Amino acid sequence: MTTSFPRQHARTRRFTLGVPRAFTPTVGPHGPRVLFLRTDTGDDPVTHLWCHDPATGSTVKLVDARELGGDDGELPPEERARRERLREQAGGIVTYAADDPGTCVAFALAGRLYTVEVATGTVAEHPTAGPAFDPRPAPDGRAVAYHAADGLHVVDLVDGPAAPGTSRELVTEPGVSWGRAEFIAAEEMSRTRGFWWSGDGGRLAVARVDESGVPMWTIADPASPWEAPTEHRYPAAGTTNAEVSLWVVDVATGQRTEVAWDRARDEYLAHVGWGDDPLTLLVQPRDQRTARVLTADPDTGRTTEVYRWSDAAWVELVPGSPTWLHDRVLTVEDRAELGEDGTRAICLDGQPVTPPGLQVRELLAAHPWRTPEGEPRRDGSGVVEFHASDATDPTRVDAYKLNCDPPFDTAVWTSTDDLAPGVRRVVPGHRPAGALDRSVAAPWVEITATLDQARPTVTVGWVEQQPGADDALRVHQLEVVSQPPVVTARPRLLELGERRLRAALLLPDDHGSGPLPVLLDPYGGPHAQRVVAAQTAHLTSQWLADQGFAVLVVDGRGSPGRGPAWERAVHRDLATAVLADQVDALHAAADVEPRLDLGRVAIRGWSFGGYLAALAVLRRPDVFSAAVAGAPVTDWRLYDTHYTERYLGRPDADPNAYQVSSLVDGDGRLIDAADWSGDDPPQLLLIHGLADDNVVAAHTLRLSSALLADGRPHAFLPLSGVTHMTPQEQVAEHLLTHQVAFLHRALA
Repeated sequence: MTTSFPRQHARTRRFTLGVPRAFTPTVGPHGPRVLFLRTDTGDDPVTHLWCHDPATGSTVKLVDARELGGDDGELPPEERARRERLREQAGGIVTYAADDPGTCVAFALAGRLYTVEVATGTVAEHPTAGPAFDPRPAPDGRAVAYHAADGLHVVDLVDGPAAPGTSRELVTEPGVSWGRAEFIAAEEMSRTRGFWWSGDGGRLAVARVDESGVPMWTIADPASPWEAPTEHRYPAAGTTNAEVSLWVVDVATGQRTEVAWDRARDEYLAHVGWGDDPLTLLVQPRDQRTARVLTADPDTGRTTEVYRWSDAAWVELVPGSPTWLHDRVLTVEDRAELGEDGTRAICLDGQPVTPPGLQVRELLAAHPWRTPEGEPRRDGSGVVEFHASDATDPTRVDAYKLNCDPPFDTAVWTSTDDLAPGVRRVVPGHRPAGALDRSVAAPWVEITATLDQARPTVTVGWVEQQPGADDALRVHQLEVVSQPPVVTARPRLLELGERRLRAALLLPDDHGSGPLPVLLDPYGGPHAQRVVAAQTAHLTSQWLADQGFAVLVVDGRGSPGRGPAWERAVHRDLATAVLADQVDALHAAADVEPRLDLGRVAIRGWSFGGYLAALAVLRRPDVFSAAVAGAPVTDWRLYDTHYTERYLGRPDADPNAYQVSSLVDGDGRLIDAADWSGDDPPQLLLIHGLADDNVVAAHTLRLSSALLADGRPHAFLPLSGVTHMTPQEQVAEHLLTHQVAFLHRALA
């Protein structure tokens, strides 16, 4: 009996199980190694720690999570929140950290703290002050710091202030959290960490988080009225954020020094870096129109502003920025003067060094050129590795290397000769500080997905340096054991309309020549791109098409990859341009494919896509006959500060931006909804997880109440115990089939 796609999609956690991830390529005293995580099979949700030797091509399971008891027990609340922020759907060892040479690894499993020696595979469990969260070894591997009971603690693995293997308290404070990222940092800034080791392992930079001023929200499960509601601090737009400061803590004595900056002006701590570079902070004011790079003296806590940049709309936070190339600062900035729509460029001390139109997605690493003695060259030159896409084809992403000597040559970085359009990402190798022996190179990992591949490929590259002979490139494939999808996606990538909207059109396998009802399947908002040259990105859309629809996926204005001006088209209005692009793309697609039946058009989406789906039937019922809106934001005043205020400002300062962008107002009334009073009004299905702490269920409940009060028929499917990412297997499976049944009825 063939497994259905909805069942397979759910059991494989969207085909992520069995795919290697979380790579640490490094070179240490035992040679090159690549650590990574992977499940045993494509439908086994328990993740284990693996180790690959690039010199021999051998791969071994370093730690079996099941042998340690798995994580079936009660997870610490901090770990549950971290997994929700990262949309982590697997169990077992889902995160780990290694020391500088990659010889010692620390991880937590169901709140228990473990370390493993990479060379021998010896695993040790250590006592803790409570359920352990986010353990990280010191760079030299002599100690492990971890968060527990809202404080930061240390386990000395060798001789230290306490006996080896025992836990000691480093810093705690009643009512305050030390060493944990607050909600906004983890959800919106991609800063999931709350503490950072110094390069010598003698000190830690630790975030102190005081959430006492943040509004307390509750999440209750109506299906279990005997259980107490869950309380959590949620900083909705216009309300108070957590108070975040940074302190340098001596690991031996616990002595604390506050890192001082103008926190009244710059309340967001977006990034912290230390290790071998200066202790570096990236801070932003509430309006996010400026970013400041600060260096801190760890002895005094005094900070120095070394660079700043501003934008009239907002400064975009880009992963990996800022970083250092010797004593020169590297940032990723939006420069309007570079190209028609501007360019997101790498800047060296404020000067753009990547070409116009090459839109940088992530700054990976910077390596200074060195003298024969191993010292960084004094001219600050070197090589920078990054991910980017060309604005002429935002559907593909590649890894690049930049030579930071004039004329700043940029070239695609790949281990193979196959440069077919796709999504190609690289994890650079790491060489420990002070390792002056250049005879052993660090490996790297390349992950590739293309339109021809049903599953991604994972390649390890390593240059073997042979005395008296040419260097030899060694390339090995890491085994991908994810299940082959029962569906083969066949997206037709298009450029539609005057704005050359990037779109993917998917048709049924046996569609004949008759008219097809149309289903738009967008995300449609900032920070997410659906139309990419990778088959794996279109599997669900293809299955939906095979149920009898022409499925159209469109990336409109506001989505990444097309340049700063394109993304800023949603500034102060998240509704108008976003919806107009979906409608324009629909009509342009009908010119390309005449079988699209524009009299039967539906739209579905989740999160921002759910908002867009509800927006479509409320404001353009002349175009859309039906919508499935999952976990939609309906009143932007109820979404978080950092995301919402970036685009709309603060509610008290720019109420019109919220009025234009929201579906319901503060009094629970529909905003700018078109007339539904005809004989055949649109049909709307609302879906929301009642345990969602990101887009809380109040959004959908308030919209449902407003629809009812206005006499507009609709259906509402509440999901008890389900969060924003719907990881439950049975729920995920039947959500797809339920939506299809609704759409078949709605479009007849």
